[in-house]
Amino acid sequence: MFPDAPCEHIKSIDKVKLPKKRECEECVKIGARWVHLRTCQQCWKTLCCDDSPNKHASKHAKASGHPVIASGEPGERWLFCYPDDAFFEY
Repeated sequence: MFPDAPCEHIKSIDKVKLPKKRECEECVKIGARWVHLRTCQQCWKTLCCDDSPNKHASKHAKASGHPVIASGEPGERWLFCYPDDAFFEY
């Protein structure tokens, strides 16, 4: 879908998955707050960004091995690959 993407992980994304709900799944469980949302492109979990106190999206990527997230924020159209530290706007 993205032949000009900066890495193979992002090139492999067929369709960008957007948040099912506008909330961090893990922060809701513990009653925490978040700043911005990110959606895992492998399992569709929506989690908080690294500017949030709990940094659930990057923790999920590290624990699961799921490499690519998409911004879950309205009006933002970008992907990020953790292992390759690659950013791509679409």
